[in-house]
Amino acid sequence: MPKRSDLDPVRSLSGDLWNIAVDEYRDGFVSRRDLIRYASLIGLTAFASSQNFGVVGSARAATGTSGGTIRVALDQPTAAIDPVTVTDPASIGVISQVGEYLLFDDSQKGLRPALAVSWEADEAAKVWTFKLREGVKFHDGRVLSAKDVVATFERLVDPASGSSALSAYKGLLSKGAIKAVDDHTVTFALDVANGNFPFYVSSDVVNAVILPADYAGNFEKSFAGTGPFKLEAFRPKQGASFLRNPDYWGEKALPDRVEISFYNDPQAQLLALQAGQVDVIPYTPRTALTIGNSPAFKILSVQASSHDQLHFRTDQAPFQDKRVRRALALTIDREAIVKGLFRGRGIVGNDSPFAPIFPSTDPSVPQRKQDIAEAKRLLAEAGVPNGFAVTLTTERAYEIPDYAVLIQNFAKQADIAVTLNVEPQDAYYGDAVFGKSDWLDSTFGLTDYGHRGTPDIFLNATLKSSGTWNAAHFKNPTYDALLADYGAARDLKAQRLTANKIQTLLLDETPVVISYFSQYSRITSAKVQGVRFTAISHILLDRASFV
Repeated sequence: MPKRSDLDPVRSLSGDLWNIAVDEYRDGFVSRRDLIRYASLIGLTAFASSQNFGVVGSARAATGTSGGTIRVALDQPTAAIDPVTVTDPASIGVISQVGEYLLFDDSQKGLRPALAVSWEADEAAKVWTFKLREGVKFHDGRVLSAKDVVATFERLVDPASGSSALSAYKGLLSKGAIKAVDDHTVTFALDVANGNFPFYVSSDVVNAVILPADYAGNFEKSFAGTGPFKLEAFRPKQGASFLRNPDYWGEKALPDRVEISFYNDPQAQLLALQAGQVDVIPYTPRTALTIGNSPAFKILSVQASSHDQLHFRTDQAPFQDKRVRRALALTIDREAIVKGLFRGRGIVGNDSPFAPIFPSTDPSVPQRKQDIAEAKRLLAEAGVPNGFAVTLTTERAYEIPDYAVLIQNFAKQADIAVTLNVEPQDAYYGDAVFGKSDWLDSTFGLTDYGHRGTPDIFLNATLKSSGTWNAAHFKNPTYDALLADYGAARDLKAQRLTANKIQTLLLDETPVVISYFSQYSRITSAKVQGVRFTAISHILLDRASFV
């Protein structure tokens, strides 16, 4: 560990909160990576992108060769492409060619400036101030200003807008709370204190793309944005193409052009890659197994907080009794799932949204492991010594049906008979906006959750008593109070202390099972380099080029 004197220049960069984090780094409680992520969170962007402590900076080096067309295969978008309502990976991939955020969440370095160049909070972490980058233009030539940022977030928090971001902002940010101080300064007055708020205006909330103030929908007509590419053509159900934006505020994109094609199934995408018709495709375990170790292709991965969450209706039999919930959780062999289902591309979970990649996660909390004998003991104690029968309702998507079969087989070892009800996604989710869906109503359900750079959204939306995604119908005043404490914590030490209490409480109550956090991957041709992406489905091609 560095000596205190070696860290004096670093300590002088900010105030007491930063110095607590530096001291934790010195004492071995915070890793080098976590310290840099925390620096980015509180706005020390120069430090976060520097070479300090031997860390490679996050600046994008233009090492590739310019020119050419990068061709990408994506799934079919599930609805009209619109940043305000987008939820599906394909639409996110398309929008990320043209749309940008105030901040960008780099999976390795944390938050970095995008359309905002600096940010800071007041002492209570309730009012956050962002300074905007000057000279940024929308693709139609209009100059970005604070009024566009205010209008964007007012739109996202307006219940009448149909915004898919309402679940993220509920109870945190309300209409009328976003103000323009001047043309390049915006303030956000939060409903409650939140030390992780910068993540909520970053790429982690995929809907938070900054749009013109007068945006009125029909995004597919012009794809109005500020990004490194601008629309050439859009063909519904077929694809889209984009050209290098010559007026981009940052480094100009390397490719002349990006071409995106929509496919109905992964096998067709794989065949197109093998035939040289596309250069980048989505990853699935089965696709990866097909290409094996072929030198013609590359599998690129980033660790994520993505997970499939198994929920129990805590207000319905048989799961009203937490012993029954814990028993079923103890039947699951987490290591086998990561090694088998994900072929090692994941991390074992511990039944809370605190993924190992989050700096605030307390790794000292004991890891839950498969224990069939203890599961049977708990069932007997709960009055069901011979087990019980239950239906697991889930969605036909990604690896979920395979995972559901594994859950069924694991549960059988404790005499729990699980019947599978695997539905199309539209049937499973139903009209979740109005609380009518098999997802939210099922006694025993399995749902996919995409990556976030902070656990806050998971903690609030899925487990808070009033949470929008609280399929477990979990209502625990102690948990709600701890969640408020976690949101108000201003430094890593305080966050981790509260995280320990939340993690411990969730292991005891077990309203949900999170047995793994999967990596997010893409498959590319070996002839292509510089393809970057986020674990929440953005695909960044401005630095992509051919070898």
